[in-house]
Amino acid sequence: MSEGGASKSYAVRFRPAGPWRFGPDSGARDRVDLICHSDAVFSAVCSAMSQLGFMEDWLGATARSAAPAVRFSSLYPFRGDTLLVVPPRSLWPPTESAKVRCKGARFVPLSVVASLLDGKAIDENRWAVDGESKCLVSSDGTGGPFRIAVRSSAGVDRLQHGNVEPHATACLEFARDAGLWTVVEFANDDAAARWEAPVRSALRLLADSGFGGERSRGWGRSEAPEWEPWMPPQAASTEEPGERAYWLLSVFTPSAGDAVDWSRGSYSTVSRRGRIESSARWGEPKSATVMIEEGSVLLAGAELQGAARDVAPAGFPHPVYRAGFALTVPIPWRASV
Repeated sequence: MSEGGASKSYAVRFRPAGPWRFGPDSGARDRVDLICHSDAVFSAVCSAMSQLGFMEDWLGATARSAAPAVRFSSLYPFRGDTLLVVPPRSLWPPTESAKVRCKGARFVPLSVVASLLDGKAIDENRWAVDGESKCLVSSDGTGGPFRIAVRSSAGVDRLQHGNVEPHATACLEFARDAGLWTVVEFANDDAAARWEAPVRSALRLLADSGFGGERSRGWGRSEAPEWEPWMPPQAASTEEPGERAYWLLSVFTPSAGDAVDWSRGSYSTVSRRGRIESSARWGEPKSATVMIEEGSVLLAGAELQGAARDVAPAGFPHPVYRAGFALTVPIPWRASV
């Protein structure tokens, strides 16, 4: 619960109009990441807010605020009506079976997470792991929501005739009924009243202009975003005894007020880098940041907030924020076996 009322959340779907690319930390062109982390989603929205004329107010309400008005999850795949997500590390993988190699699944359906929260075993006859997308999918042969492809192109030197530099770039190609989705969470009714319309405009602009890499080639674009109310999975019984934990749907940088019990929980880290897209100076590397990864389950005395850090290199003309705001789902704490 936040001041001014409960948070208001939406699941927002993007139906790709072509390939999408999320560059790996190594920067290798022939590799592609399978996830667009929440800090990259926030950076993209900041770029759109700048074009829409909201930048200073937006940063004041988010990156420069101790309690951000808006938070985003990372971008996860969906296919048909099935939304997939990085599952809680404390519950996944379940006990290994002969039929389903659960360790190979990076993304699982929300319905499976709900079953795990209720302490139920997954039905091994219903599910299989798609090796390419690392998604837990229906065993009826539907397949994963995307596949990895490598597309070739060439750079042509306009000054030296005949000087051509071919290269190959990896990307994600999506099934007809598949795409990516994110959670947009407004802190309370006042935040929603102020920022829902600008965020909708920003995401529509990004759908038209593109997320991720190779946007000059038309990659990363989608149809108009589809918004629907978001209700996270939860255990059927909310009265069961025991500790509550926080399942991260975003990458996370702790704030000074986040009292996390780092001696327990089930979490992993990821190193985030990237390059700056600014009219001031384009392409300079951001400072590397170690963040808590999606799917981590943390124990804390209160809801996690997270923080945004300035990752601009020394002497850069303005701050460059990497958002580590926590978008979480409270779940019962069960230590992984």
